[in-house]
Amino acid sequence: MKFVLYNLATAKEAWSDEVSGLYKKKISFFVPFDIQSLKAKKSAREDADFKRNEESELILKNINSDDYVVLFDERGSVLDSIQFSKKVENILGSSKKRAIFIIGGAFGVNEDVRKRADLKVALSPMVMNHLMAQAMSLEQIYRAFTIIKKIPYHNI
Repeated sequence: MKFVLYNLATAKEAWSDEVSGLYKKKISFFVPFDIQSLKAKKSAREDADFKRNEESELILKNINSDDYVVLFDERGSVLDSIQFSKKVENILGSSKKRAIFIIGGAFGVNEDVRKRADLKVALSPMVMNHLMAQAMSLEQIYRAFTIIKKIPYHNI
């Protein structure tokens, strides 16, 4: 199974690239892993609905019917790291070829993406920028593998 993280981040910062590279390497030790930035057409910030729908359409175009889809969304389930690791373990045990993790755009995703998601997980009840959300997502995916493999990283 391959894991892929999709994001719609428009900002780029050196610290984020460094964190992403580090965790991409760490996660790839357990499973083939990639981070892909999806690029939607630019539109005015005032047109939130248009932007949300266009980005959601782009996300859906990049998902296969047999993918397991995890949406990081502030309205998703609140899980601790152990609970999240059990979800990841279940994904690994599924017959799916890919697990797709999604960080939506600045205005979130539309209902079509929410409906397509097999699992919706809240990273926090607080809103954060995409770079922080990506760093947190990557760390939790890595942490899940260390819990599953009983590697001393997660302290209970």
